[in-house]
Amino acid sequence: MERVVITGMGVVAPNGTGIPAFTEAVKQGISGIRFDPQLEALDFSCRIAGTPEVTEALKLQYFDPLELKGFNSGAVLYGVMAGMEAWQDARLPGGKEAQQPDWDSGVIFGTGSSGVDKMREAIHRVDELQVRRLGSTVVAQTMASGISAWLGGKLALGNQVTTNSSACTTGAESLLMAYDRIRAGKARRILAGSTTDGGPYVWGGFDAMKVCTFKNNDRPAAGSRPMSATASGFVPGAGAGALVVESLESALERNATIYAEIAGGHVNSGGQRNEGSMTAPNSEAVQRCIREAVREAGIHPDEIDAINGHLTATSKDATEVVNWSLALNRSGTKFPYVNALKCLVGHCLSASGSIELVAAVLQLQQGFLFPNINSEDLHPEIAAIVPREKIPQQLVYKDLQVIAKASFGFGDVNACVILKKYKP
Repeated sequence: MERVVITGMGVVAPNGTGIPAFTEAVKQGISGIRFDPQLEALDFSCRIAGTPEVTEALKLQYFDPLELKGFNSGAVLYGVMAGMEAWQDARLPGGKEAQQPDWDSGVIFGTGSSGVDKMREAIHRVDELQVRRLGSTVVAQTMASGISAWLGGKLALGNQVTTNSSACTTGAESLLMAYDRIRAGKARRILAGSTTDGGPYVWGGFDAMKVCTFKNNDRPAAGSRPMSATASGFVPGAGAGALVVESLESALERNATIYAEIAGGHVNSGGQRNEGSMTAPNSEAVQRCIREAVREAGIHPDEIDAINGHLTATSKDATEVVNWSLALNRSGTKFPYVNALKCLVGHCLSASGSIELVAAVLQLQQGFLFPNINSEDLHPEIAAIVPREKIPQQLVYKDLQVIAKASFGFGDVNACVILKKYKP
């Protein structure tokens, strides 16, 4: 079976658009959470959010002016920007100059929703008897597979072009789908990632469920508090992350930069049984997912240097840490380092896994642990398992060899990826 590596990355995150800005923000512990006047005007309980800052000039680097006419799909915007940055970062050909499809390259790019704001526009026009004024791009902006179709066309990809959707597990799942396809010899490289719309029409349902925080509207940067005793719910976010997944053989042939190797991974579901439900995890399934990922990667649990957790700043953070401890049979000083990117960007829903994977790969490649801001008051159940020094509050430079990244989503679905520092 082919060894599989990561050769390019792109990101549109609340605290940085583009890999250089994102890397700096993550290292410095800079939050992308800001007060959102629209959420206040609409009487949301949570009035802070993580929305990427994208200028019109930046959009024009990825879209033609004609494409932007009547354009109103955050998921497509963020996903195209992150995906094309990753492709360019990998120094791969593609774009307008390509005359033929690249039969060896494809895209698996997930989303939970697409073009919600555009759909709202379209619904109003239809209700106002203006269906002929909808324009010709409503479908491309709002169909679930819109993001993969846009990227496939812009990059002339001729292998599998598809969109997956598994709630907050979407990004990690897309990477593992790409990994499996390349390992099976069905593609040489796949652009993997995930994206999500933002805004009140995406986040309203979560606010109604009372899973978003309402206690820190006056101090946005302190609002997202994974692993904290004073965590009171997640902060909604938006954005996209993208990774070029490639066979080692292909990467070496073209002398590509190799950021990390995908050692293995696993996806499963708890079947919404036992403690599991539409919104809560089955702990047995979570532990099984982690153990199977470790087994498939061919490593010992003690080899994991750091965990990039799902850790949403809800009551389930402590449960997640317990599950890691039981799955790896590690606690106390033997527990790996832990990072929770949501402290800096909020919960970017279906984009969360891929944005967090980009952060994990940067950590592995550059040898650092980013600060877990807002965790100064560790949850007592977490503190009983993980020493304070294993959840750093300041930037720590450390040689890392193996990072485990997990995502858990609505529907009781789980994914765990094991990333290794590349060694010839």
